[in-house]
Amino acid sequence: MSPHDLVRRRVRRPVAAGVPLAMVVALVAAGTAAGAPAKAEAAHVTRTATLGDIPLGAFSNALLPGTVVNDRGVDLGGIGSDIYPAGRKGEYWTVTDRGPNGQIKVSGTKRRTFPVPGFDPAIVKIRVSGDKVKVLDALPITTSSGKAVTGLSNQQGRDEAPYSYDAQTALSYNPNGLDTEGIVRAGDGSFWLVDEYGPSLVHVSARGKVLTRYVPKGLHLTGADYPVVEALPAVLLHRKINRGFEGLAQLPGGDLVMALQSPLSLPDGDAGDASLNTRLLRFSTKKKAVTAEYAYRFDPVNVVDPGEDDTSELKISSVVAVGDDRLLVEERTDKAARLQVVKLSRKSDILGGRYDDDSTSPSLEQLDDPAASGVPVLAKKLVVDLGTVSGVPQKIEGIARVDHDTLALVNDNDFGMTDGAGAFDAQGRLVDSGIKTTVVYLKLPHGI
Repeated sequence: MSPHDLVRRRVRRPVAAGVPLAMVVALVAAGTAAGAPAKAEAAHVTRTATLGDIPLGAFSNALLPGTVVNDRGVDLGGIGSDIYPAGRKGEYWTVTDRGPNGQIKVSGTKRRTFPVPGFDPAIVKIRVSGDKVKVLDALPITTSSGKAVTGLSNQQGRDEAPYSYDAQTALSYNPNGLDTEGIVRAGDGSFWLVDEYGPSLVHVSARGKVLTRYVPKGLHLTGADYPVVEALPAVLLHRKINRGFEGLAQLPGGDLVMALQSPLSLPDGDAGDASLNTRLLRFSTKKKAVTAEYAYRFDPVNVVDPGEDDTSELKISSVVAVGDDRLLVEERTDKAARLQVVKLSRKSDILGGRYDDDSTSPSLEQLDDPAASGVPVLAKKLVVDLGTVSGVPQKIEGIARVDHDTLALVNDNDFGMTDGAGAFDAQGRLVDSGIKTTVVYLKLPHGI
């Protein structure tokens, strides 16, 4: 049975000179109230669609039979990790993250849980149809030999140790595992993804097989069942746990731009948690190499999210090309987000400079005023504060450009999971959060 079959079964100007005075008066009266200036049009949601309930085990086993033995009552979710236009109106490529996961404290220490360890990250093609999100196709992400990559942690001592749903049983690490996030599709039909573990850039065939995984120099990832190439700056080895690459954009010329979700932990985790400075990297798909690096500075956390005072909650979750060298960048917390436009330029390139040396002190992450230290931080312009727009879900992780003044936004619903021991009932079945995967269309009054 195909994933599509499963869905069908389960998813229920100023006034011109010469205009008569009477007409001018009528126009003014129609556009104002009690003599007040006409109210400018605001960004607003024009469409909302949700994904229905699709059992995760049935979905996964239709792609790779036998991968999921017990889905613990979890439905397909997480496809809001990113969204990319698929060509036809209303159709998009999306990608799941590593699968259902959470955190439970045991003896005062948080453990990372994988309730469905056999789950395989997938590329999912969807269509927005009326108020529903329909799955059209799905591609399992596989190794060179056709096996599931899984979403399990890669390396002991570097990644979080994986545990069972109740955090009581340790699971095995898997060097093939991917925590997939951003997605774009190349002209030849293949896909590029980014991953949080490495962090890494992953080239995937049109049918989902990993062709090459590009990782930081010095990562020494061994045992993977696909080619691994150390082609990214070694400084990325200092990525914060669970905060590697999350945003990915494809520029018109074919180059890719990857965004680190959070500042690096340089020289340590405390510095990274307090920092407002993260990095974007440009990758040439022709040269198979990073060709530029840019410093990006977040707004203060209470500007992005007035209800938050913890700087470490700031993240970049999505980047979208809106011109030859222009990007739409999403700054967010889990509850709020703002979209900014930046322009990439050669003058802003810091690749190979002193801030790619992890012995530099202070590090880029420690600079309170990077410009004063000679760092050309990308200038940005606010497009929209999503926190002011009614109908936009929380935790938006994927953004696609529909046309000049419309964006498609999708949330990551975390497969309906919450953290803590209460995520599952006494029988080990999910206590669903009720949060659905939702796609909304956002109309911008002035376009991008």
